[in-house]
Amino acid sequence: ITVWLEFRRVLFRSDKIEEYDDEFLVKMKLEVIVEDEDAEKVAEAIKKAAYSGKIGDGKIFIYNIDQVIRIRTGEKDSDAV
Repeated sequence: ITVWLEFRRVLFRSDKIEEYDDEFLVKMKLEVIVEDEDAEKVAEAIKKAAYSGKIGDGKIFIYNIDQVIRIRTGEKDSDAV
C-alpha cells in the first residue's frame, strides 16, 4: 500500500454567480496491489470508507498489473507483492 497526501488550493465557482470559495483541500492517493479475486472486495471497502456524499469523495481506478519484480530479491508477481 502506498499513500500520497497532497494539499491543493481549489477555487469553486457556482454556475451562475461569479462567487469563488477559496480553500485548501487535502487530497489523498491510495495505491493498492491485490490479487484479481480480491479487487472488488477491496474496492468496496475503500468506497465504503471514503464515502461522504460530497464532491471530492474520489474515484477508484482498477487496472491490471502485467508483472511485478522485486529488485532486491528478483522475486516476481505474487511472490514480489
